[in-house]
Amino acid sequence: MTELSAEHLLEREQDAEATEAKPRAQRRMAPIVPAQNIAGRALVLVIAIMTFLSCLTFGAVTLVRDTASVWENQISREATIQVKPVESLDMEAALAQASQIAGEFPGVKATKIIDREATARLLEPWLGSGLNIDELPVPRLIIVTIDESSPPDFAAMRAAITPKLPSASLDDHRTWVDRLVAMARTTVTIGIAVLALMLSATVLTVVFATRGAMAGNGHIIEVLHFVGAEAQFIAREFRRHFLV
Repeated sequence: MTELSAEHLLEREQDAEATEAKPRAQRRMAPIVPAQNIAGRALVLVIAIMTFLSCLTFGAVTLVRDTASVWENQISREATIQVKPVESLDMEAALAQASQIAGEFPGVKATKIIDREATARLLEPWLGSGLNIDELPVPRLIIVTIDESSPPDFAAMRAAITPKLPSASLDDHRTWVDRLVAMARTTVTIGIAVLALMLSATVLTVVFATRGAMAGNGHIIEVLHFVGAEAQFIAREFRRHFLV
């Protein structure tokens, strides 16, 4: 009887040691900031909408800026000489003379006279096909290709062409370029201002949501203070939650 009791006690000790050797299941830690007490989905939706609008604004501003830059480069590469038809004017000779005068200026790469067929094609969307430009007072054009690194003196070119060909006029497209640049800069400025307002609204939304969550969970903050948690630790937990 005594031996059985000793064996029974030994088995109980071995079972107890085996039980102590097993790792205890740790309880899952709950977040300090309870998600169910915060309108997290609504906040995420608001941030998603503001982020989407900000991306659209940024994309539109970038598109306008790049397009305006391309247009400005294309316009600044060329100038146009327009010769209007007048009585007793040999149009072909006038075009050749204006092209020669412009081609002699430094900074001009090449000159190209727009022929009759090309002029008719330019007017076709408005006057239709089969147009005979000799029957209408249609001005003729000369395209002057400019060296962008060293542009010519347009004032001197205009002064050289006008006395010999009073019906000719030089257009260096400066007016259009200035208007285009001004419009692009205004649009980009407005877009950047709208983008800054959207980002500010998003930041303010997160700030007020954080303050509202802290005000609504005052009892949790009081308990954390009671158990010894510091104010910096509590604030850090709330900031981490809303930052994510």
